[in-house]
Amino acid sequence: MAVNGARGDLGEHGARAPEGPGEPGEQGEPGGRRDLRSDRGVTTIEVVILAPVMFLFILVLVAFGQLVDGRGGVDGAARDAVRAASLQRTVGEAQRAAQRAAESQLEGDVCTGPVDVDLSGDFAPPEPGEASSIITVEVTCEVKGLGMLGLDIDPRMTGSSSAPLDPYRRAA
Repeated sequence: MAVNGARGDLGEHGARAPEGPGEPGEQGEPGGRRDLRSDRGVTTIEVVILAPVMFLFILVLVAFGQLVDGRGGVDGAARDAVRAASLQRTVGEAQRAAQRAAESQLEGDVCTGPVDVDLSGDFAPPEPGEASSIITVEVTCEVKGLGMLGLDIDPRMTGSSSAPLDPYRRAA
């Protein structure tokens, strides 16, 4: 066993004694022990700084998720509305069918408030040998959840879709 003060001796607290002045292992020197009391409160400071940043990051992720979900819903409703309108024989019937199709897709789930449907195109029957005319439907609504996030994102979204009039439209 080593004599007190010799290399390998354990000090009073069970820690190895420094090997000599200025050698690695001496407290305060590079490679030596750190005083753990100097790290007190660092974790609290890290949490105080990082928590708002993480909260804002999550808020932005939620906003983009709502934005993508709303965009997909409005575009899908426009596609369904133009298909429903293309099967009708008159402008009035087409407008009502497009409105019903868009509302069934959007109300309650994606949008808040009214769903606006704008129908444009020519419903006159084509001359023999001519192609069917194209109709366009624009669906606009206020996407749910975008206004409450506090970000500067316009909650109103518009989706547009076009389709040819169905040559085998419903008979009157």
